[in-house]
Amino acid sequence: GAGDLILDPNNPRIMYAATWEMKRNGYRMDSGGPDSKLFKSTDGGDTWKDISSYSGLPGGPWGIVGIAVSPLDSNRVWAIIEAADGGLFRSDDAGVTWKKINENRALRQRAWYYSRIYADTQNKDKVYVMNVSYGVSTDGGKTFTLKNAPHGDHHDLWIDPNNNNRMVIADDGGAQISNDGGENWTTYYNQPTAQFYRVATDNHFPYRIYGAQQDNSAIRIAHRTSGSTITERDWESTAGGESAHLAPDPKNNDIVFGGTYKGYMMRRDHTIDQTRSTNIWPDNPAGSGVEIMKYRFNWNFPVMFSIHNKNRLYAGSNYLHATTNEGQSWETISPDLTRGLPETIKSSGGPITQDNTGAEFYSNLFAIAESPNEKGVIWVGSDDGLIHVTKDDGKNWENITPPSAISPKLNMINCIDVSPFKKGTAYVAATSYKFGNYTPYLYKTTDYGKTWKLITKGIKKNHYTRAIRTDKVREGLLYAGTEWGMYVSFDDGASWSPFQLNLPVTAIRDLQVRNNDLIAATHGRSFWMIDDLTPLHQLASNMTNSEFHLYKPDISYRMQQSGGWGRSNSKLVGENHPNGAIFNYYIKNSSETDSVTLDILEMDGTLIQRFSNTAKANNFDPAAPKSLKVSSGGNRFIWNMRYPGFKAFKGMVLYSSPNRGPKAVPGNYKVKLTYNGKSSEKEFSIVKDPRLPNTQEEYKDQFNFLIDVRDQVTRANEAIIAIRSVKKDLKYVGGKTAGNQEMQDLINDFEKKLSVIENKIHMTKNQSRQDPLNYGIRINNRIAFLLADSQRGDYPPTDQSLQFFEEIKKELDEQVKALNQLLEEYIDNINSKVSENKIQMISFK
Repeated sequence: GAGDLILDPNNPRIMYAATWEMKRNGYRMDSGGPDSKLFKSTDGGDTWKDISSYSGLPGGPWGIVGIAVSPLDSNRVWAIIEAADGGLFRSDDAGVTWKKINENRALRQRAWYYSRIYADTQNKDKVYVMNVSYGVSTDGGKTFTLKNAPHGDHHDLWIDPNNNNRMVIADDGGAQISNDGGENWTTYYNQPTAQFYRVATDNHFPYRIYGAQQDNSAIRIAHRTSGSTITERDWESTAGGESAHLAPDPKNNDIVFGGTYKGYMMRRDHTIDQTRSTNIWPDNPAGSGVEIMKYRFNWNFPVMFSIHNKNRLYAGSNYLHATTNEGQSWETISPDLTRGLPETIKSSGGPITQDNTGAEFYSNLFAIAESPNEKGVIWVGSDDGLIHVTKDDGKNWENITPPSAISPKLNMINCIDVSPFKKGTAYVAATSYKFGNYTPYLYKTTDYGKTWKLITKGIKKNHYTRAIRTDKVREGLLYAGTEWGMYVSFDDGASWSPFQLNLPVTAIRDLQVRNNDLIAATHGRSFWMIDDLTPLHQLASNMTNSEFHLYKPDISYRMQQSGGWGRSNSKLVGENHPNGAIFNYYIKNSSETDSVTLDILEMDGTLIQRFSNTAKANNFDPAAPKSLKVSSGGNRFIWNMRYPGFKAFKGMVLYSSPNRGPKAVPGNYKVKLTYNGKSSEKEFSIVKDPRLPNTQEEYKDQFNFLIDVRDQVTRANEAIIAIRSVKKDLKYVGGKTAGNQEMQDLINDFEKKLSVIENKIHMTKNQSRQDPLNYGIRINNRIAFLLADSQRGDYPPTDQSLQFFEEIKKELDEQVKALNQLLEEYIDNINSKVSENKIQMISFK
């Protein structure tokens, strides 16, 4: 096919095209042959002339060819040509004659992967060549300076036709922009485009997700954090390289094993930041084909710890290997479990340039899985289409490859998942896309591979499959990842439905089910996950006949998780796990006239908080019903686990004292959904952060203390509300008695005394957020700060907090007592004088 096509910027009817004889399949890549040529058209492509043999161009065979035409001089044409005598060639007569002007290997190494050239838009002598580093020439291509954008492996470049300082470069890290001719480039960290191969998790809390990124590092990242989002500070590089399977040690998750291409393998100790080589056979095959290797390893060879023996680590070459001493020594526990066809295990690259990165190393194990139900039962699959099983820990192996009627000979066995419910049952995802076959291949066996069934009904015929996983809770619930997205099956694979939801259309390379979560390793859009699979566990066909349904909630961990500041940028950060208890419910047909409430209850039925679709906004009474958004179909609501905060009043400004009630104590609670008078109730559990040493009593001590503090803030604020209510009445009475000096004096005296108490309880001068830095805070703010300060973490109150609380309560008691006395003293007196003077409260004259 055509490898490059360039239009003359000054005359689009003049075109240059390079054809490229190139073949790539599952086991090799060949660049070059007699069909790699250079052509020119002067009539918009209606006719073409082969100019490959024109004077100055190299002899064949050629491989890839890149072309550029100067926008300032149509006669100047460059071609970078892969050939034995290849290099950078230039013509100054529109392709009639050529001259080799540069043969720098840095410009043409791994030619098939790069070989792109671009002419500057405002300088005739300036030209760019893309490679690991990109080359810049200012003398027409004779000499080059090598430069780098933020990420290596540069592939494409755009230069603004009107401003050659403005450029966009594309590389293996994404895209970056320069406004100064490539001296500086923007970041690629604003592009969530990581290409993950596999996904693993550890036993840490919260568990971490592990994956290796194509042309980037292997990382581990917390699946939820104490922040509002998941950011760069929540991930770190780990063992292995760009193509690694990763295996955290189940005994110590700070020990991580990771592979990479060519069989390289390492052990990373995160506690001391040390890395050790644990290669099964440390012979570097760089530059040679897989045929010279003692053991053959796939680019993405499998590494995993045993489910049954926490000391046993597996790794797959064309054999299965195991170590029980962290890679100090390895035992080979299988024969060669691949086809080992000679034609599939040769040096790759073609007749001109060999290219043995390890990507074409073939005939290797590609998937390993242990049975969770049976110790010693191990399943393995190869990239050349074989599946084997052992039932005695590797002593004997049985070839259980699906028959050729349903599985092509070189079908890459990408994923094996063994049922946690039934012995002998396993699921397999395979693909032959590398041989031009985009058919999805998913298989199921219930008899250790004696028989297989193809289970792809409902999956589009070109959505080739890479991953299949069984749910850990609901038998028959399966998840499948394809090149074009997600599918789900509720009938053990008999039928599939799209399960894309809000997931971008992208390749799914691997899946993992963990703690009722589903994690997808995408090859192009980073990690995505579903935080709560429990609705799928409970989904039943008869629910469609119900007007509404409340799902039983999953357990909810009580954690200290920040709400953050402002809105986050989804291009820069990951979405965190919801901060609270997740409630899922279904409304068949929602209408504006519906009444829907969600009540959070203690086990004895005491209401903690009500949420309603008819609730009106009330910022002053946290115990009032709060808004609930309802729509037809599935709904999800996150309760922050908090009891209501304190009562507030209009214009209240407090310093460093957000109005947040205490979190619920770990334990059992109820949630009740009421739909148009009909109710459904479920129990749910809040559990402690397992990292904390807290006892249940300590949680209760904190909760009880915070409730008492909250109520005192409410008491203080209710006093302010009462004072302002009385002042409002006094203002009205004062208006009605403007001519009565005795009444005016009495009202003014009362108001002044009320204001004294008001300002001892609350600083009335504080009207904006930072006013308290100028005007000292008063009793209500000091108590409110104690409430906020005492719930920074999950700890019982300090002795000092208890002592301060008693002191501040006494101060509040004094003011409330003074207020009550003042009210008794003046209100009856004023009311009496209103009656004595026959003052009309309502009049129209």
